[in-house]
Amino acid sequence: VQLQASGGGLVQPGGSLRLSCAASGRSYEITAMAWYRQAPGKLRELVAHITSDGSTSYGDSVKGRFAISRDNAKNTVYLQMNSLKPEDTGVYYCKAFELSTMIDYWGQGTEVTVSS
Repeated sequence: VQLQASGGGLVQPGGSLRLSCAASGRSYEITAMAWYRQAPGKLRELVAHITSDGSTSYGDSVKGRFAISRDNAKNTVYLQMNSLKPEDTGVYYCKAFELSTMIDYWGQGTEVTVSS
């Protein structure tokens, strides 16, 4: 399974961005997908998670502002980020879980900078 993340960039506080992560390879084996982020000098943290049937969960700091979704036909997961804050700055990584092997696959990361 290969994951390709895109959509990061520079945005002003209060702005929006939409991240995408496309899976290829043995993507039909993927069940849950998630977005994580890592800010400079901090540990990687869970941002949002979505199961194969569409159930979602979010980190406390992004609840009500971010929305995760997936298009199973396109093997793609999205992260809509609204009302962005400077503390949302970091590298965002997508992760896919393959049930048959119990392996987590990671994308290469896309950088988000929230600054005026």
